[in-house]
Order: sequence, then C-alpha cells, then structure tokens
Amino acid sequence: MFLQRLNLFFFFVVILSILLLGYHWYQDYHFDNHPLSTTLLQKIENKKLQTRQLMKKNLGFDLNVPLIVSDAMPAHLYGATAYTKHHRIVIYLNKKRFKESSEYMINHVIPHEYAHAVMFYKGNFTNKKKGHGKEWQQICKQLNGIKCEQYVNEHDILLGKTSF
Repeated sequence: MFLQRLNLFFFFVVILSILLLGYHWYQDYHFDNHPLSTTLLQKIENKKLQTRQLMKKNLGFDLNVPLIVSDAMPAHLYGATAYTKHHRIVIYLNKKRFKESSEYMINHVIPHEYAHAVMFYKGNFTNKKKGHGKEWQQICKQLNGIKCEQYVNEHDILLGKTSF
C-alpha cells in the first residue's frame, strides 16, 4: 500500500514537473518570437519621456533619440548608443536582457545610453575610460542614472530579482 502511494506521489510530481517545464518553454518561446508587451513598451516610452524632461531641465536642451529594442545584439551587451555615418544618434536596447530584468533595463540602461547620446550630441567622441569619463558620469547622474558606472553590474541584477 505504501509503495503504491509513493509511486502515485512521484507520478504526480513528474507530471507537474513536465507541465512546469512546458509552461516555461512556452514563455521563453513566446518572448523570443514576439515583440515586447505593450505594458513594457509603455514603461520604456515613459522612461524615455522622463529622461528627455530631465535633459531639458538639467542640460538645457531636448534630444529626441530613437530607442530601438533589438534581438540582434550580442548577448553580453545591454544597450548601445550609435552615431551613424548619416550623423544620426540611435540607442539600441537588447531585447534578450529584458527577460532577465526589465526594471534594470529601464532604470539603469536607458539613462546610461542617453548619457552617451548627449556626449555624441555635444561632439564628444572621446574614448577616455571607454566613453565613461567624468563628464559622461556627470551627465548620467543629471539624467537620474542609477550607479553611473562603466559597465553593467551583474550583482545588481541578481539582487533585483530577489526579495530578501
């Protein structure tokens, strides 16, 4: 009798595990093959508008830079600001990284990349500290950048996912 119950218990555990794996596979598939949700796109747009308002207030000008969410970026990049050969500034955000932490992407990466856009707008293409010198750090802080550091801090993302 005990062995039958034990077998039944493990049978249900296996079925539940298969269902959970299927659900997570579907979530990953859906994320990879569909655009970001309208809610998330709205949060990105709100942060863009907020950053532009801070730019106007703190720096004295408004810079309407297109924000493009791309799944073609290398996995190690969270975002990138480009100055094109047509003298256009474009900010790219890595779609894959939104799966890890959308709040980090919105609150850290967007102001970080806008600070690069401002540097390009001012004609400052310096490679000093790989584009993260004192002037860039100051601009990043004026745009409410959180921890205006050179690169992404993986520890912050992990802490952002935990509730303790």
